[in-house]
Amino acid sequence: MISLTLACTSSDRTRPLMDGRFRVPGCDITFLPGEPEDIFRRALRDRAFDISELSMGSHIVTTARGDSPYVGVPVFLSRAFRHSAVYVRTDRGIRSAADLAGRTIGLPEYQQTAALWVRGFLREHYGVDTKSIAWRTGGERVAITLPEGFDVKPLGRDLEAALEAGEIDALIGPRPPRCYLDRSAPVDRLWPDTRAEEQAWFKATGFFPIMHCLAVRKDVVERHPWLPVELFRAFAAAKKASVDELRLVNVLRVSLPWIAAEAEAQIAGMGGNPWPYGFRRNRDEIAAMIRYAVADGLAAQEIEPEALFHPSVLDLPDLA
Repeated sequence: MISLTLACTSSDRTRPLMDGRFRVPGCDITFLPGEPEDIFRRALRDRAFDISELSMGSHIVTTARGDSPYVGVPVFLSRAFRHSAVYVRTDRGIRSAADLAGRTIGLPEYQQTAALWVRGFLREHYGVDTKSIAWRTGGERVAITLPEGFDVKPLGRDLEAALEAGEIDALIGPRPPRCYLDRSAPVDRLWPDTRAEEQAWFKATGFFPIMHCLAVRKDVVERHPWLPVELFRAFAAAKKASVDELRLVNVLRVSLPWIAAEAEAQIAGMGGNPWPYGFRRNRDEIAAMIRYAVADGLAAQEIEPEALFHPSVLDLPDLA
C-alpha cells in the first residue's frame, strides 16, 4: 500500500472516490479538494501533489516545450462548452463574433484552457483573426514565451473592473463578471442564447470541450508504473456511477425535479456517453487543442496527442 496525495475539485465525478465508495487498488489516497486556480498553480510551480487535476492548456504548453512535471491520464474531470464565457460591452457595436476582430479583450491567462477553446472556435468556426486582437491578461501560472506578432500583455489591474469601466471591449472568463450579474455596466454575453449556439457547434464538431485532465507526477509514475491504469479504472467507475445516479427516479439524487428526463435527453443527444473518458475516444478533440495552442503561439510545434498521456492508458476503454 502506497500513500499518495491527490488534489482535485469536488464534483459528482470525484466524490465517489473521496467518500470511499470507490478505491484505487494498492493506494491510500489523501484527497485535497480545492479550486482549480490554486490547484494548478501549486501543481505546476511547486509540484505539490502526487496526483493532480491539471489544466489541459497548461499541460499542452509544458509538455510541448519538454518541462512538464506531470504525465496525463485520460480522465477528464472538467469539460464545459465555452460560448457562455464571452462577455462583451454592448456599447461598442459588438453584435457577432466577427466584430471581435481588432478589439481589446481581457482574459485571466492567455494559456487558460477556456481561452484556448474560445480562440480556437473563433478562428476555425467563426473566421475571426485572433492575432488582430489585443489580449490583456491577469497573469500566468507558468511563464510563457510567445513569438512576434502576438499582442499579449498583462493588464495590470482587475479584469472585471476594467470591463465595467470600459477599458476593455470584452472579457473571456469561466465565471460571470460582477458587472454582468448586477447589471452595473452595459455588458452581456456575446451569444445570449448560449445553449443553442453551443448545441449547434457541438453538432458541427462533435467536441464537448475538455478543460482538465488527471495527471501524475513523473517521479511517482517512475516508482509505480502500474498507477495510471488503476487511476483510470477507478475514476471511470466513479464517473459511470455518477451518471447512472442522474437517471434514478425512485429517489432523486440531484435537487432538480426533472433531472432524470433531462439526463436521458442529453445522454441520447451526445451519443450515449455524455462525459467520455479515454484517449482513443477523445483523440481528435485533443489534437484540435494542440492545433489551437500552435496557432496561439503557445506551442512552437505540434506534438502528437499521445505525448500528453502515459503509454499504459492509451488504449483503455471508458465505462459508458
